[in-house]
Amino acid sequence: MEKLKKRNVIIIILIVVLVFLSIIFSLLNMGNNKIHKNISIQGINVSNKEKLEAEEIIKKAIEEKQSKGITLKHNDFELNVSYEQLGFLPNIDDAMQKAYSIGRSGNIITNNYAILFTNFIKRNIKIDYNFNDEKINECINDVESKLPDLKMDTSYWIEGDELIIAKGKSGVVVDKDKLNKAIKENIENLSSKENVIDIPVINENPEEIDIEKIAKEIEKEPQDAYLSKEPLEVHADEEGIALGISIEEAKEILAEEKDEYILPLNIIEASTKVTDLGENAFPNLLATYTTNYDASNINRDNNIVLAASKLNGTIVNPNEEFSYNKTIGKRTIETGYKEAKAYAGGKVVLDVGGGICQLSSTLYNTVLLANLDVTDRHNHYFKTSYVPEGRDATVSWGSVDFKFKNNRKYPIKIEAKVGEGVATVNIYGITQEDDYTVIIESKVTNIIESKTEYQTDYTLQKGTEKVIQKGANGCVSETYKSLLKNGIVVSKTLISTDSYNALPTIIKRNQ
Repeated sequence: MEKLKKRNVIIIILIVVLVFLSIIFSLLNMGNNKIHKNISIQGINVSNKEKLEAEEIIKKAIEEKQSKGITLKHNDFELNVSYEQLGFLPNIDDAMQKAYSIGRSGNIITNNYAILFTNFIKRNIKIDYNFNDEKINECINDVESKLPDLKMDTSYWIEGDELIIAKGKSGVVVDKDKLNKAIKENIENLSSKENVIDIPVINENPEEIDIEKIAKEIEKEPQDAYLSKEPLEVHADEEGIALGISIEEAKEILAEEKDEYILPLNIIEASTKVTDLGENAFPNLLATYTTNYDASNINRDNNIVLAASKLNGTIVNPNEEFSYNKTIGKRTIETGYKEAKAYAGGKVVLDVGGGICQLSSTLYNTVLLANLDVTDRHNHYFKTSYVPEGRDATVSWGSVDFKFKNNRKYPIKIEAKVGEGVATVNIYGITQEDDYTVIIESKVTNIIESKTEYQTDYTLQKGTEKVIQKGANGCVSETYKSLLKNGIVVSKTLISTDSYNALPTIIKRNQ
């Protein structure tokens, strides 16, 4: 019994001592307004820092990573993506409060335990970044479209009374889930200076040509165009289309080993076309845009003129989606296109049809000003000279297209005029009560500095060098669309954030 009493006394004394020490420990830490030991935020040590000081350290780390952007790499292909394109918002205040609250959020005992615990065990507080997956995936899709070895899907289009089917080509597609995860991890890893990500890709084969499916998609009965009044409505004509041979005969042709196949069509023209309705069908100019180019570049001029001739007169019905590639057709020597400078795979190269992106970009601006619904558009790898940043639309046969949907009540007609170094695209239709005046504005938010690349060339005289490519800075831009009614802005929308790589200066030298 005596032993039990002694043990209880000892326990009580220990408790009293522990409480006393806890009070002393608390009093000692009471005046401490700094984050406790061994505490990090997103891998950055903020121990013994006041909240404002720690906040500045974290903001600086984020800004340093943000200034570099992220370089996405695939073999020799590289593309710098800005943080603005990725769309995320780091909740620094919340992480800072969590770090500061360690050892301060409970009672005396739990607070003391937490403080003592940090002396032995490190704590890392994660920042909630609130990622915008829609923006990240838009960026990934844009990067994929620029890969030089991208898989090309099987495609088809109609020229006159022929159905042309281009066989797809094997290539790579981006593993989008993996890249999405890698981008987020790179952004979150503030303690790492690394900003290069190898793009995860998957090798894929294109789908086999399904002629039965294609035949169903193209076949339709002819429809005459007509006007109805009160209210005025324009109903566009449609050609009747059907395969000119049997499915079995088509399959025999497709069994041959070729890159492109031509199948005959039966075209049944409508008795009355929209053009027969006169100016009443398209009385109003909805939008216009003009760009300039060097007409002395004969090949480029040829390509722009040829593409314009195919675009001119195109009619897009309500809810119909326009495709630039399908309208212009494949760019080949046989169809009259010539080699001219173009951007491909992140380089300036000679390409058959080079220059037609000027027309697609001119059309893009007209479509924006007409307030039509853009459904597929990509910016160039480098800045262009003929439109402001953020207002270009690159195209490439089989992989990158420019598309828009006619979201109006009535058909529209595209007029393309090219000559003497001037390209103009007009869109005609019927004005509506819900039309707006549209203003498109773009601004540069970041400059990407150009670098100099040296190449050894022993054919040059020793000690000399020769500039073979002048460099140009790249940039990040934002483009906005404002809608005005009676001169008053009713909405302003960010329509794209675009990144243009810097064009390096390339110098050959013999040292």
